[in-house]
Amino acid sequence: MASPSSPLPHLLLFPYPAQGHMLPLLDLTHFLASYGFPITVLVTPKNLPILQPLLSAHPAVQTLVLPFPSVPGLPPGVENIKDIGNEGNVPIIVALRQLQDPIVAWFKSHPSPPSAIISDFFLGWTQSLAQKLQIPRVSFFSSGCWVVDVLDYCWRHVPSEEFRKSPVKHMAELPNSPSFTNQDLPEFATAYRDSDPLFSTIRADWFEARTCWAHVFNTFDELEPEYLEFYRKLNNNKNVFGVGPLSLVKGHNPTVESSSDEVLKWLDERPDGSVLYISFGSQKQLNQQQMEALASGIEKSGTRFVWVVKTIRQTDGGSDGIPIGFEDRVSGRGMVVKRWVPQEAILRHRAVRGFLSHCGWNSILESLASGVPIFAWAMEGDQMMNSKILVDQIGVAVQVCHGDNSVPDPDQLGEVLAESFNSDKLKAKARALSKAVADATGPNGSSLRNLQEFAKKLASLPPPTK
Repeated sequence: MASPSSPLPHLLLFPYPAQGHMLPLLDLTHFLASYGFPITVLVTPKNLPILQPLLSAHPAVQTLVLPFPSVPGLPPGVENIKDIGNEGNVPIIVALRQLQDPIVAWFKSHPSPPSAIISDFFLGWTQSLAQKLQIPRVSFFSSGCWVVDVLDYCWRHVPSEEFRKSPVKHMAELPNSPSFTNQDLPEFATAYRDSDPLFSTIRADWFEARTCWAHVFNTFDELEPEYLEFYRKLNNNKNVFGVGPLSLVKGHNPTVESSSDEVLKWLDERPDGSVLYISFGSQKQLNQQQMEALASGIEKSGTRFVWVVKTIRQTDGGSDGIPIGFEDRVSGRGMVVKRWVPQEAILRHRAVRGFLSHCGWNSILESLASGVPIFAWAMEGDQMMNSKILVDQIGVAVQVCHGDNSVPDPDQLGEVLAESFNSDKLKAKARALSKAVADATGPNGSSLRNLQEFAKKLASLPPPTK
């Protein structure tokens, strides 16, 4: 690292306001702050509270709080995806683009401006901002590399009408030649039009962002080596680092800090490897039909379970979506929870053997780290691609349903859960990946080495010329 006579460069970190994006980048911030880098984190006012754990641990970290710009199509007061859902991604990206001038003004007035900007990959426009400021940019990917390779393939091919109209996209040039239906891919893969200035701008941002100085992924080399290697070649072997799971590399221990939770106490009384954990993340809400089908399938499976339930999109008038009588019928073998729970600690509990998940990337990493197989019900966004790769290529997941509006057949769901829950093959694959996670994040692991190499390269950056 830098010598006392050569202080570490100041870094500006700009997270995208969605939980699955913000938390991993804040984990990276924690790591860099621990190394002694002067850091400023850019957020809008309603996202500032999310930084409190980081700011408490690292009082030297500064914040740049800028007002959230208003744009058509975004309700007043919305500053985070959790308040609107995935349909808010495009207007939020458009809104945040308007922060470029305030950032430039702050940079020019700062006595010691940042030597680099580290920003989320959804904020591709910050590459042109970095060029304007004459500093390097690091693109941070909160997802797996396979998703980025697929998205890049789509952005390269969407001008072709034949590609857009094809009901199945065969991506032969990608590792393992995956195929995806239109349902599995983001809307732009079928709806893109050159004449739409919004699509054109976001596409241009994507390719401009690829020219950044470094690319950092919240994944690890051993999970998707061929996808990381493909991305390196795609980007002329620039600085590409797999540094995840970041929540483990930074030394976080959820089991210890959450040991008093009542869900964990309930699990303490269950046999080893006997419980299915069910959660669809912080954003996704099932509708009434889906709730009823899932409850019926769980009941038919005979499996012990912990089910974390959110308020549903439509109710039956008073049951919060849980079928009346369900909780009484499964009393003793199941626990329904209607609040936040310590997910990482639950997945690491000896009693938990499976995870029925929406396949969000953070949930996947937590499940893999814990050696817990996944029962996949992808809903939207990158979850659809994650699910397909986990089932078809990695072999650590079983698909039980697929799609935002899909409703599982309760009998089939119960059968799949009952048959696959005790699969030795699935469990063996999950255990092998758990060891790979532990090795990657351990003292001599690939993720820690990559993080240290990344920090070393950052430390060598010169101060900006104002």
